[in-house]
Amino acid sequence: MSAVRVVTVGEVMLRLKSPGAERLFQSHALEASFGGAEANVAVSLSNFGCGTVFVSALPHNDVADASTAELGGFWV
Repeated sequence: MSAVRVVTVGEVMLRLKSPGAERLFQSHALEASFGGAEANVAVSLSNFGCGTVFVSALPHNDVADASTAELGGFWV
């Protein structure tokens, strides 16, 4: 962990997309990913070795748990 620590504050967004080059309604499955400007900045800075924290308000459910797990996988 570096000495520099950055705190970002914002919302997490869930992005749903069809796999490959399929159009949304051609697919029976969707891929989920999480993002948002502040979350993306925190992940990018973490990839450069900067200590990061992301602050947001989340509900208590599986989607929120998945978003925090994904950000945690990037050491945010």
